[in-house]
Amino acid sequence: MTHDEYAAHLGVARRTVASWHARPEVVLRTELQRALDTAHERAPAGARARFAHHLGQISPAGGTVLGRALTVAISIVTRGDRVLLVCRRDTETSGITWQFPAGVVKPGGAADLVAVRETLAETGVHCSVRAPLGERLHPVTGVQCTYWLCDYLAGEAENRDADENMSVIWVPRAEITRFIPAEQLYPPVLQAIEEAPSERP
Repeated sequence: MTHDEYAAHLGVARRTVASWHARPEVVLRTELQRALDTAHERAPAGARARFAHHLGQISPAGGTVLGRALTVAISIVTRGDRVLLVCRRDTETSGITWQFPAGVVKPGGAADLVAVRETLAETGVHCSVRAPLGERLHPVTGVQCTYWLCDYLAGEAENRDADENMSVIWVPRAEITRFIPAEQLYPPVLQAIEEAPSERP
């Protein structure tokens, strides 16, 4: 189905369906997840097989579980004493509103390039990767996340993805836990933010 057709099928806004495509790491509200589960159960066997194949749960030959996990590249962009954040418009993220710029890594894609590209696409900020910060399963979304410490290069922070985000701001690094709860921050990310160099003269 197209986004419009699937939105009408589920009785939700088209923007909601589009956001799932752009941000598959989001955690849905319980009632919405039930609606999706019901739609999946009622779908023809052929449609369910194609769905499983696209998720990487079975091989093209059928039957073999591949278990390919969704991976998201997250950029931690610092500019002196500030860190770049985006405020997601989605209300189905289990309370996660303020986040670092991020993008889904397609099979065979380079996570560091995705982090840089998505930062520019979302915020208008050019950055370069300084160092990898590791990876983990996100404690709320269950998505595999790779983290990249990035240096600001150029550009003014602006909301270039109004369908997905409400705002883009630079946050003083000392105030990062006012926007993202400390228990949700990956420890190497918090350490990198705290140790980021001050603004160069």
